[in-house]
Order: sequence, then structure tokens, then C-alpha cells
Amino acid sequence: MANVLFTQRCVRSCPYCFAEKHMSESSPKDVLTWENLIYLADFLEASGERRFSILGGEPTLHPDFTDMVAYLLERKFEVKVFTSGIMADRVLEESAMVFSAAHPEQLSFICNLNDPQKTPTSLAEVESAKRFLGVFGDRVVPGFNIYRTDFELDFLFRSINEYGLKRTIRIGLTHPIPGKKNRFISLADMDTIIARLFTYAPLFERLRIKPGLDCGFPLCRFSDEQLAWLYRHTGGKYDFGCGPVIDIGPDLSVWSCFPLSSFQKKSVFDFNSLQEIHEFYQRFHAIVRTEAGGIFEECDACVMREDQHCRGGCVAHSLSRFQDEAPVRFREVYV
Repeated sequence: MANVLFTQRCVRSCPYCFAEKHMSESSPKDVLTWENLIYLADFLEASGERRFSILGGEPTLHPDFTDMVAYLLERKFEVKVFTSGIMADRVLEESAMVFSAAHPEQLSFICNLNDPQKTPTSLAEVESAKRFLGVFGDRVVPGFNIYRTDFELDFLFRSINEYGLKRTIRIGLTHPIPGKKNRFISLADMDTIIARLFTYAPLFERLRIKPGLDCGFPLCRFSDEQLAWLYRHTGGKYDFGCGPVIDIGPDLSVWSCFPLSSFQKKSVFDFNSLQEIHEFYQRFHAIVRTEAGGIFEECDACVMREDQHCRGGCVAHSLSRFQDEAPVRFREVYV
């Protein structure tokens, strides 16, 4: 699967933003053209890929957002839109009308929500997101990015019950952007984060809500009891990987993932299939893993990493460390 940016513009300025470096180096006026959308749809279809993930910035800022999603649905793609839920009333009304006939499995949303108490959010933005959830709630998986150790999840549980959201919370860790100063969870804070996350285990159980862990969580920081709990309450669907996500910009540039957007950026036109793109960035990740087995010293001798049960944490942590040293490694690991 690949993530396609409809636009570089955003309605928020989150302190942890993964895309900050990429968007600061790109024009906010860049939007996906119809020509490029059709090319990507053909490219993915020829690659045997029927899933189409839409990102931004905020993708609903694209002037043709509704029509483009409708086009992808007409071509029978399974469309997933990553959004803040903050959109103009006109776009919300138009989308509600056009998307109403789509099956929830064909069109769904990941709505990244910030804690309104701990992350500065205007009342207008909060109300706009509420209107979005009120319209599309049954299609929405709430997402939350952890960037501080005192995070809270209570507001997400309330939102799920109030708006009838899908009973899964997509939980992501914020990662460093090599060469850029962004807020992220340090390695020293990893144990604190995991311990705090599990204080919510009773609520997850009582409300029958599943935690969905995004990439970058290191397996070794979880106790056996915590891993057993995750296995029971996710149906065994959790992963401790870190691999190429594949993000594609409006100009058809392509990179591994947002924290690594400065490394090995290419063009979709350099490849014949999505599989070739994945293989290219898998080789890049392998080079980094050769230089640093993982984000902790003990990763080098870890059996779980050797058996591929864990990839050794987020590659961005290793690349950030390399940037401050003499260029003695493979040239690919430097910006």
C-alpha cells in the first residue's frame, strides 16, 4: 500500500508534525493534479494494489477532494482518508452526499485527534472536527500520536461512544526527523510511555475497544504480561516492525516515510511497480540496519530481532544519531 498526498497544505501546526520537514521544503500550493491521480490509479492497479490511502497536509483542502475520492471509488479502490476532521462546511456537506452510497469497507477515515487540553486547539477547529465525526462516525478509526509523557486517552474513549466510531484506537509514537528539531518520544522515555499506555488497559477491556499500535514500538520494552494482554485484546494483530510505508507527493516524488523524507527521495517514474518501490526502500532500511542493528545497544544481540519478530525500533532514531558524527558510514545514511 502507498500513501498519496493530495496537498501539502494543512489546517493545523502540531508540535510533533512528522511532515514538517517535507512540507517546509515543498510549496504549499502543490496539489495533486487529475493527470497525476489517474497515473497513480493506473500504476497501483497495474501493481495489483487495490488500496489507496490519501494524506496531506489536510487532504480535504484539495479543491477537487470529493470528486477525486468519488473517482477512486468508481474504480473500485478501497479508499482510506487520513484527516484531522477539520474541513469547510461546504466540503463536509458535499462529501456526505457523494460518499453516502459507498460501503464502509470501501471508504473509511483515520481521524488524527489531538487532546484539546494538552495540545493547543481553537474552539472553531474542535467544533469542525465534531461535525465531521457526527457525519462520518461509523467510518472513522480515531488516531492519536503520543509526543509527551503525560498523554491522556480519555477524550478518545468519550469520542468513540459519543459518535459511534470504530472501536479501535490507532496509537502512534512520534519519531525524530533527522536534521530537524521536532517533538518526539525519546528512547529514555519509552518505558514511561508504555507503562502509562497500560494504565488504560482496564478501560480498553471494559469498553471493548482495541488498541492498534502503529510502527516503531520496540518489543523488548513490553513485559511478557503486557504482550499477552496485547495478543488477547488485538486478536494477535500487533506488529513491532519498522519498514517502508511509501509516501507519494503531489508531484509524484516518493520517499520511505515522513521522518525519512530527506533520504533517497525519488520519483514514481523511476519505478515500474509499487513492488519495485518497496524493494528499493527495503534495501535502504537494510543498509541502516547494517550500520545500527536497532535503537538500543542490546538490539545487536537480540534473538527477537534476528527472527524478525521486532525490527529494532524506528530507523529515524538511528539516522538522527548518524547526523552528528563524522561521515564514516554508507553515504546513504546522511542527509
